[in-house]
Amino acid sequence: MKTRAEELAALADTIKVLNDDDALDLFKKTLPGAASLMQVQTTTKDSRKEALLLLQKVLKSGTQTNPELGLIALALKGKKIGFDKVIKMIDDMITTLKVEQADDDAKKEYCATAFDQADDKKKGLERAVSDLETAIENAKEDIVKLGEEIDTLKAGIKELDKMVVEATEQRKEENEDFKDLMASDTAAKELMKFAKNRLNKFYNPKLYKAPPKTELSREDRIVENMSGSAAPTAAPGGIAGTGITVLSQTALREAPPPPPETFGPYSKKSEDSMGVMAMMDLLIADLDKEMTQAETEEKDAQEDYEQTMKDSAEKRTKDSKLLGEKESTKADLEADLETHTEDKASTTKELMATLQYIQSLHNECDWLLKYFDVRKEARTSEIDALGKAKAVLAGADFSLLQTRSLGFLWRAE
Repeated sequence: MKTRAEELAALADTIKVLNDDDALDLFKKTLPGAASLMQVQTTTKDSRKEALLLLQKVLKSGTQTNPELGLIALALKGKKIGFDKVIKMIDDMITTLKVEQADDDAKKEYCATAFDQADDKKKGLERAVSDLETAIENAKEDIVKLGEEIDTLKAGIKELDKMVVEATEQRKEENEDFKDLMASDTAAKELMKFAKNRLNKFYNPKLYKAPPKTELSREDRIVENMSGSAAPTAAPGGIAGTGITVLSQTALREAPPPPPETFGPYSKKSEDSMGVMAMMDLLIADLDKEMTQAETEEKDAQEDYEQTMKDSAEKRTKDSKLLGEKESTKADLEADLETHTEDKASTTKELMATLQYIQSLHNECDWLLKYFDVRKEARTSEIDALGKAKAVLAGADFSLLQTRSLGFLWRAE
């Protein structure tokens, strides 16, 4: 191609020199009837025939050729069109072929660039779609997992609240039992002390403690002052008229049976009374011990309850905070899932548009890329043949120049 281009350039320069107006005028004076200095031994008919053979060789080569090449061949077959017009047709044809080749070169470069860019974009969009699909699957799995964790936390908080209510009810019952026990034991102690004091009144008067004097009310003092005698005192209530009561007492014991009608001679049982009072002291000590133990157990139970309530409150606060965080995270994941889904839809749509664009590039470029070399070779052959035909018509006799040269044959072929 380089040698051919150099040859065309040499021929063009030669043609330019020989076709100069002054040169033509000189040739007409010195070489009458000649069209060129190189056509001394060649007639016009021979020039047409030789140029036509060069063009027909390209037309019969089997490669794709330009239709205008056939028109030039037809013009050479005719006798009415002069060489000047044919040479102009050849020049126009060479210019057209070069422009077409330049267009093909630009188109090939455009197609290659467009294919590369479109393929890069397609790969990027496919990666984006794949990444979004992975993100969607991960988000769905995380949402399901968080949903299970949230349900577990809610169930745990509900169960914790239930246990707190049950523990509170149990504590109330235990406290009520404690209060009943303390009331009963206190009443029993007071009753024992009352009975012991009553025995002391008979057996040990020095140890007897008289009940405190009743403080008269204002109304009773008025009645006493006016009548000169004390107002009647109401009989003490409680257990056996002692005034001692038990808050949880629901029923009084039956009264003892009446004494027998006859008695023997009576005497104080001092020794027996001491044994009874010692037994009462033991019973009072047992009651004190039981009450002390009950108070300790009540205190421990209350402390355990309060600590349990504190721990439960802390756990509930912690679980509630964690529940809120997980619900917030789940909401964010659901929002991300929606965003990822929308992004995937738009990216998939863009990918489909890119694939359609690539298909349009194939429709536009595949034929050119497939036949580019063939078309370029055909144009080169046409330009070469046209250049030689023009040279022949302008006066270059290729039958005399290098007719036996292998190099010329290589160039002509």
